[in-house]
Amino acid sequence: MVPLSVLDLSPITEGSDAGQALRNSLDLARHVEALGYRRFWMAEHHNLPGIASAATAVALAHVASGTEQIKIGAGGIMLPNHAPLLIAEQFGTLAALHPGRVELGLGRAPGSDQATARAVRRALFGGAENFPQEVVELMSYFEPPQPGQAVQAVPGAGLKVPLWILGSSLYGAQVAAYLGLPFAFAAHFAPAMMMQAIEVYRARFRPSPALAAPNVMLGMVVVAAESDAEARFLFSSLQQSTLNNRLGRPGRVPPPVADFDERLDAYARAVIEDALGCAVVGGPETVRRGLEDFVRRTGADELMITANIFDHEKRKRSFTIVAEICGLPAAPGRAG
Repeated sequence: MVPLSVLDLSPITEGSDAGQALRNSLDLARHVEALGYRRFWMAEHHNLPGIASAATAVALAHVASGTEQIKIGAGGIMLPNHAPLLIAEQFGTLAALHPGRVELGLGRAPGSDQATARAVRRALFGGAENFPQEVVELMSYFEPPQPGQAVQAVPGAGLKVPLWILGSSLYGAQVAAYLGLPFAFAAHFAPAMMMQAIEVYRARFRPSPALAAPNVMLGMVVVAAESDAEARFLFSSLQQSTLNNRLGRPGRVPPPVADFDERLDAYARAVIEDALGCAVVGGPETVRRGLEDFVRRTGADELMITANIFDHEKRKRSFTIVAEICGLPAAPGRAG
């Protein structure tokens, strides 16, 4: 099996709050670090009642300070929401505090609805159309400063924080290929163009000082439990959240419900399939077969797993089952 990593959306569940969600994120990071997962990324989203990681660099600082060796990063920072210098300073600060552990995934979507995007971007001159230029500018801030350079990222300059390009369409694949950067595709919520994006990225990749050959990481939903029936039950929380978000009714992550699939009409089924068509849900053997088939079909170099499960202990158990199935090497001195 390919290396495995974790995407944490820091879910705020019904009856809980953002503080508890962020404490759960740290607890999950410690758990998956001990299991041998490679990375722990958090994502920038705004104005979503069920996600606590809007201030992504701050949330990552919380996680990094409570872990020892797992790589931590953004999956991602929505760069058009920010001035590149500020992101270089934020992640330069993280890298200065946690050398060798910090990386930065970059996307061009707003991570929100349009009204929220206007609020976030009120004072910015750029936009999604300037994404490639802003990536290049951001990369330059992590290089050693040049004589006479008027603007430097402090901290940040010379730290060479590794960058990834994120995408859910062909655009991100083209940018990653052109710049010679690793590419992470969001198959966990937008799988429709996954195979095309992988093909475009690999076909057009240009080697760079950062990366000699294409490197594809695929985000995917995996909900593992002791049985197929239990996993499908736990999965219903994410199904409900996905449907609510797509229909303009965002809220906190709801508890699971029995037989949720049977309650759906044709339209709701199509909405969920469009978003979660690559999800692997089941007991250990079902998940093992699903992961093997997904890697075989896509040729992924790495998987980044996410699982918005209502019960935090069941969520941790899901990642444990996946680690056991895939034979991850436990971190020295941290297993158990």
